[in-house]
Amino acid sequence: QVQLVESGGGLVQAGGSLRLSCAASGRTFSSYTMGWFRQVPGKEREIVATIVWSGGRTYYADSVKGRFTISRDVAKNTVYLQMNSLKPEDTAVYYCAARPTSFRNYEYWGQGTQVTVSS
Repeated sequence: QVQLVESGGGLVQAGGSLRLSCAASGRTFSSYTMGWFRQVPGKEREIVATIVWSGGRTYYADSVKGRFTISRDVAKNTVYLQMNSLKPEDTAVYYCAARPTSFRNYEYWGQGTQVTVSS
């Protein structure tokens, strides 16, 4: 059974940093792309960053470029999202997700972790 378990969310002041972790288990992810998404109540879920498990190619939404860094630890089967220079508009529930790299739709989702940035 595939599981994606996020951790690391919390409350931080504007300008601060947080690191989210996504522990993946239940299958081999070498042919997968991992993504971080976020959602605010009443708004659509938006993509934040993605990383191709094999090779490490990354993508970032314009809103987080230069502030967030996605990475993965192959040995630990864990994906990270380092978030620096946080802004109040980064407040959201952050979700980890996985899809086969050759597919468009994300197949597996975590339960989400709340990030709140105070001004």
